[in-house]
Amino acid sequence: MTSTEGQVTLKKVVGAMLFASKKTITAAELKKIIDQTAEHEEAAGRQFAKTKESEICGAMEQIKADLAAMDAGLRLAEVAGGYRLQTDPACGPWLRQLLNSGRPSRLSKPTLETLAIIAYRQPIARSEIESVRGVNVDNIVRHLLECQLIKICGRSDLPGHPLLYGTTQLFLEHFGLQDISHLPGIEQLRRKEAERIKAAAAKPAGAEQVEKDSGEEELDEDGPEEDDDEVEDEVEDDEEDDDEEDDEDEDEDEARDVEDGKEKGDSAAVKEGRQASPGEQHKDATP
Repeated sequence: MTSTEGQVTLKKVVGAMLFASKKTITAAELKKIIDQTAEHEEAAGRQFAKTKESEICGAMEQIKADLAAMDAGLRLAEVAGGYRLQTDPACGPWLRQLLNSGRPSRLSKPTLETLAIIAYRQPIARSEIESVRGVNVDNIVRHLLECQLIKICGRSDLPGHPLLYGTTQLFLEHFGLQDISHLPGIEQLRRKEAERIKAAAAKPAGAEQVEKDSGEEELDEDGPEEDDDEVEDEVEDDEEDDDEEDDEDEDEDEARDVEDGKEKGDSAAVKEGRQASPGEQHKDATP
């Protein structure tokens, strides 16, 4: 599949479409365009009507090798699941001067931290992001949405059904990633997360409660002896109080009996005195 002047080849067609595309494009999308061209264009389009997707991939590999050999500041990169022609990053300073873009726009450190949390833990709710960072992220999430680096993926099953966030196609293109699995360290993070879930599943559901109950029982073993001593002391105090009350009641009864006896004695004496008075009078009257 050599390319000569005036001859249209599959590599030339694919290269032109890659250059004209404003976004990354896949081999399947290139094949669809070629098929549509074959339907609408009679002569020119029909020569590639039966082109297979594997042939398109082969053409792109040839373009990639040709650009690398030319060392012309261009390269064919596989980004975000598709392909695009892009400049060599080493040529950045001259391109910024050409485009009058000045210093490249950069994301702040808090914004990058929030974006990293979303990228590695997506889909994720805002409350989960805040629990990791420990600060409010409303403004940062809004800024990332405006930059089209993240998107709303759906709603969580948590109470209130909060929104879930994930990264976009532009995120992959911006950071030059083929897909999320190419994030640095993501495999290690996934292994740790799997180990954590496995450990949590292996631990019995009521283990923590059993440990808590056993701790409470140990505390209760020391407590009852002290409680029993306190109860015995209270019982003894109550018995002493009862004895004192009984003694007081007995003293009151004795005093009451003495008073009653005294009153009875006085009454009897008065009665005898009254009965003796007539006899004494009669005895005194007898010669």
